[in-house]
Amino acid sequence: MERKRALSKRVEELTLDLVRIRSIVGTTDENQISDAIYALFNQMPYWQAHPNKLKQLPFINDPLGRSSVMVEMTGELRPNAKTVILIGHTDTVGISDYGDFKELATEPGALKEVLKSLPLSDDIRADLESDDYLFGRGILDMKCGVAMIIAMMEDLSKRISEWEGNIIFCAVGDEEGNSGGMLSFVPELIDKQKEMGYDYQACVDTDYVAPRYDDDNHRYIYIGTVGKLMPSFYIVGKETHVGQPFNGLDPTQIAGAIILKINKNIAYSDVVEGEVSLPPITLQHRDLKSEYSVQIARAVNLYFNYATHNSTPDQVMEKMLKAAYDAFYDVVCTINERYDIFCKASHIDTKLLPWKARVMSYDELYEAVYAERGEELKQRIEDLKLEMLGDTTIDERLFSQYLVEEVHNLWSDKDPVVIVYFSPPYYPHNYVKGDSDKERRLLETVDAVVKKHKGRRPIINRKFYPYISDLSFVSAPSNERIASLEKNMPAYGSRYTLPIEDMQKLSLPVVNIGPFGKDAHQFTERIEKEYSFKVVPTILYETVLELLKRDKPEQTL
Repeated sequence: MERKRALSKRVEELTLDLVRIRSIVGTTDENQISDAIYALFNQMPYWQAHPNKLKQLPFINDPLGRSSVMVEMTGELRPNAKTVILIGHTDTVGISDYGDFKELATEPGALKEVLKSLPLSDDIRADLESDDYLFGRGILDMKCGVAMIIAMMEDLSKRISEWEGNIIFCAVGDEEGNSGGMLSFVPELIDKQKEMGYDYQACVDTDYVAPRYDDDNHRYIYIGTVGKLMPSFYIVGKETHVGQPFNGLDPTQIAGAIILKINKNIAYSDVVEGEVSLPPITLQHRDLKSEYSVQIARAVNLYFNYATHNSTPDQVMEKMLKAAYDAFYDVVCTINERYDIFCKASHIDTKLLPWKARVMSYDELYEAVYAERGEELKQRIEDLKLEMLGDTTIDERLFSQYLVEEVHNLWSDKDPVVIVYFSPPYYPHNYVKGDSDKERRLLETVDAVVKKHKGRRPIINRKFYPYISDLSFVSAPSNERIASLEKNMPAYGSRYTLPIEDMQKLSLPVVNIGPFGKDAHQFTERIEKEYSFKVVPTILYETVLELLKRDKPEQTL
């Protein structure tokens, strides 16, 4: 019991210390927290005695020079190759949402007093007035989770002879951006496995959990994680003067029909073991007309956030091709109906308009243009890639769009068409079904540990951590399933890459055991102290130790 109290107190101390270090994603602030965590481990006796088990791991090709902190530890109870991987991200979203008091965003005490002066909802007001919650940027997402891991490893390092197996922890950055920290860590895990003979059991994250609906008092452990794709649509219409509207085909109307077909439509959700993935939602919709004129737009670009539980890239591509075709066909029918009404009202002869629904994948477009242009197409695309790689204002989404645009512009066929492709990023889902020994061991272990800790609020095991996370990168679909992604993501292999082969080699089950709070990414972001400091750190501790054992004897904190 005394160890539990000490662990709880240490988690709270470390949480507040980490929150006070500003670490906004995509800035050099991330280096400050990386340095601080490295220094924290470096002063602990275990790592002073084993300096080869602590290092800063640079991001691959990062212009900001950011790095993660990688920490290893080996129990001395019995020789054991079993290894648990722990991850936690140290970056946060920005602080502009705090407005005039943004300088207090990382000062939980002062911030709470300022928030009390603001008009807020009854729920937030109740949490402010109680002593149950702490507020601050990153306190929930996810510095408390990182503090849990550090506190656990600090405690275990003092009891190195009492446990077996190995732990690798990586405090990664850029999770809120492009996962540069995790994507640099994955190849390192493969190298470490070859060097040390580690037998990886599972990957454990400690990212936050939150209510899933109003008045939800449950606490959640997620075994598995949601995936994400970005199906995108480059929509080419036929330009016309606004004085001759039926002489052209408005791509914004086609885009609107695609949005109506797909947006928030549960028909495109995955339903697995009674859990439903969030339906797709529009992330961007814009026409590509650069100036004002009375000519309609020629092209529109559109992309969605698409969550997956079991759908693979090839399956999502097929769904999106059909959805785009159906939407395009509906638009053609609607325009013809409206043209007929217009002609009759204007006393002119009516006829069918020339538009035909036509949809193709980026891969199909590329093959069609290559049939016309041959090696010239390859050279033009390579030249454009090199040019864009030198422009830091072009992100991965624009990079892909510009490549689609260039390939289409080189095509002799100028009739209206919808090109379906994938924009970065891609996060594979991880469905822990229990098919392998490691999956079954993880499911059984988490279930047994959680049953011991159900207190005044029920703790529920669920599949699929619902918020995009770095847990996605310790597995990947087969080459056959992922081929559609590589062929239809124009930026892949140049502006955007994934260590797919290493991810496939790891092929690990995952679990998220995180603190509880509310309003991540909002200025009212807050963490509940009792569960986050007293309950879940013990669940994490006992889960890790159980996974590391060769046998299954009882061992608790």
